[in-house]
Amino acid sequence: MEYTRKFSDKLSVEQVKIELLNTAYGNGDTFLAKLDPRTLFLWYLFFGIFPWFIHNVSVLVGMFIFMVVTTYVAKVSPLIIFILCLGLLGQGGYLLIVSLFFGGDLSALLPLLVLTIKLSVISLASITVFCSMNPDKLSDGLLKIKVPGQVSFSISYGYRMLPTLLEEYHHVFQSFRLRGKAPEKHGFLYIKTIGYFVKIAMLSFYPLLLSTAKRARTTVEALETKGSMYGFNHPEVKRLKLAGMKMKRKDYLFLVGSSLYVVGLFLLL
Repeated sequence: MEYTRKFSDKLSVEQVKIELLNTAYGNGDTFLAKLDPRTLFLWYLFFGIFPWFIHNVSVLVGMFIFMVVTTYVAKVSPLIIFILCLGLLGQGGYLLIVSLFFGGDLSALLPLLVLTIKLSVISLASITVFCSMNPDKLSDGLLKIKVPGQVSFSISYGYRMLPTLLEEYHHVFQSFRLRGKAPEKHGFLYIKTIGYFVKIAMLSFYPLLLSTAKRARTTVEALETKGSMYGFNHPEVKRLKLAGMKMKRKDYLFLVGSSLYVVGLFLLL
C-alpha cells in the first residue's frame, strides 16, 4: 500500500505540472543546456534520422548506450522516461500481437527488437535535445536558422502553455465530476467506472478547446499591440535579439566527439 500511495502521488496532476516546468526551465545548469541551440539541432538532425538507415544491431546498441548517457547528463525527468518506456513497450507489444494474429511466429521478435532500438535512439535524442533548451532558447535557435518568427514563437508558446493547459484540463475534469454522478457499482473488472471516467475525459476537451481559443486570441491581440509582427519581420530587431548567440569551442568539441564515437562504432563493430 505504501508503494501504491507513492506511485499515485507521482502521477498526480500537480506533480506532472511540476515535472513539465522542471523539464522546460529546470535543466539550465547541465552541460548540454550551455551549448548553442544550433549545435543541438545539428546533433539531433543526425541521431534523429540516421538510425533508420542502420541495420547493424551492434552499432544500434552502441548508439543507444550513447543516448542513455546523454539523457542522464541532460537530467531528464523520470516521468518522461517512464512515459517513453510505456510507449515503446506498448508499440512493440501491439506489433507482436498483430504479427502473431496474421500467421507470424516468434521469429518476428528480432525485427521488432531492432525497430524498438531505433525508436529508442531517436526518442532519447529528441528528449535530450528539447529538455536541454528552455522555450526562449528554442525560439532563438529557430530564428537563428532562418525559421519564420511566427513559427518559432508558436512552438515556444505551445511549450510554455503545456503546464497551464494541463492544470485547466484538470479543473474542467473535476467540475464534471462534481456535477455528475459516478456509478454506484464498479461492475465487472471496473468496466462501469472506467467507462464513466472515459466519458468525462472526452467531454472535458470541449470546454478546454474553447478556453484555449479565447486565450490564444487574447495573446495575439496583446502581441500585436506590442508590435510583435514588426519584430518578427525586421532584420535589425532579429540581429539585436540574437547577438549573444555564438558557437564556442565546447560546441565544436561536442560535435566532433559525437562524430568520432559513431565512426568508432562502425570501425570496431
